[in-house]
Amino acid sequence: MSVVINTNTTASIAANNLAYSTSMLQESLNKLSSGSKIVNPSDDAGGLAVSMKLTATANRDGDLQSNVGDAVSLLQTQDGSLQVAGSILDRMSQLATLYTDPTKNSSDLANYGDEFTQLQQELNTLTTQSFNGQAMFSTGGSTLAVYTTDDLSSANQISISQQTLASSTSGVGVIIAGAGTTTAATLASVQLSDITNAIQNVATMRAVNGAEQSRLNFASTLLTTNETNLQAANSSIKDVDVAQETTNLAKWNVLVQAGASMLTQANQSSQIALKLITG
Repeated sequence: MSVVINTNTTASIAANNLAYSTSMLQESLNKLSSGSKIVNPSDDAGGLAVSMKLTATANRDGDLQSNVGDAVSLLQTQDGSLQVAGSILDRMSQLATLYTDPTKNSSDLANYGDEFTQLQQELNTLTTQSFNGQAMFSTGGSTLAVYTTDDLSSANQISISQQTLASSTSGVGVIIAGAGTTTAATLASVQLSDITNAIQNVATMRAVNGAEQSRLNFASTLLTTNETNLQAANSSIKDVDVAQETTNLAKWNVLVQAGASMLTQANQSSQIALKLITG
């Protein structure tokens, strides 16, 4: 092998190896410090694209869970009003029965009538209840659409019924007719069948409410499962395997130290030519 001064090929090779080892050491440090094995797009261009889509979908599923939770809260509030309406109607049926007692005098009957009128007005108040400004009851059978899939497909949405509590045919409209303007004598003209029909209507509304809550709860469970699975899939693409990467870190750390030592040795090899010159 020739002994030369101007070109130190061994040192150049050692320097290149040291530069590569240093670069890989830095990359390993970046991955461990960030917790991600895709620090730069060049690390895994295809994986980065898939990871971004999975992250966006998982985030949408999380937001849909929030929407479904709000819808369940609305239904729970609606059911609370229906439960109170049922209790009021129950008391009204008792008053209608008590009013037929032949042993009661006119003052007693008037007292029953006064209570009935107050309950009539309270029942009317329930028909106007709202949740965050959104009416819980309507007269036209309106519905609220709740989306349950991340593509916001209308085919998979759940419709929440704005129950027709004030309806005269399917609600309590017959009972609250004229609420606020009637007198205690109203009770004398009330048909018990109207009250029992209203109780049946409210019971049906609560059953519909419960069915909608049940479906929303299952939809929420599905969204939670989907979000978890999407996050797991994204993790396998993007998250760094700490055990494996610490092994790489140790390897590149040793190679950097060895490369620096060998470069020092390679740089000193040219001194052989000086010894030949100086004798």
